[in-house]
Amino acid sequence: MSAESLKEAFFERDSFEVAEALIGCRLCRKSSDQVISKYTISEIEVYDGFEDRASHAFKGKTKRNSVMFGPAGRLYVYLCYGKHWMLNITTQRYGYPAAILIRALSECEGPGRLTKRLSIDGGFNDLVANKNNSIWFENRASQTVQLKKMPRVGVAYSGPVWSQKPFRYCLDS
Repeated sequence: MSAESLKEAFFERDSFEVAEALIGCRLCRKSSDQVISKYTISEIEVYDGFEDRASHAFKGKTKRNSVMFGPAGRLYVYLCYGKHWMLNITTQRYGYPAAILIRALSECEGPGRLTKRLSIDGGFNDLVANKNNSIWFENRASQTVQLKKMPRVGVAYSGPVWSQKPFRYCLDS
C-alpha cells in the first residue's frame, strides 16, 4: 500500500475507532528547510466527550480547548505545565469535544519530547493537518498492527474510574 495522507474524513468518526486506525500510522513534518521527516506513531491517548473527567472539555468549552469542539482533523496544541507543548488531533463531529494526544513516536518517546523534536508549538493550534501546513498524517505501511490498551498517563486527578480506563493505545512490538 502506498503512503496516503489522511484526510479530515478519516478523523470524523468515533474517537476509539480512529485511535485503533491511527496507531502505527506516520506523523509527517516538513521542516523550515523543506526536509520531510516521517515517524511511526507508537503511543496515543483518547480524550472523548463531555463526561471524560480527564479531558480538557469536561468542564465545558473555553478559549483554550475550543479547538476540541471544532471540526475533525485539526491540531489541538497546548502548553502543559508551562513548558511542554502537547500535540493532539481532533476527532468526531463538530460540537462534540474529542481529541487524540500523540504521546510517542517509535523514534521519540514522550509527548513533550516529540513536539520539541518536530518544532511544534502553539502556532500549530487549530491548523488542519495537511501538507500545506507542513504537518500531516499518512496511512500505515501494513494493514495490521498489534496494539495494547492501558490506562492514560498523568490523569489521577480525574478519579479512580476515569484514570483507569484503557484509553491509551500502544504498539505492541
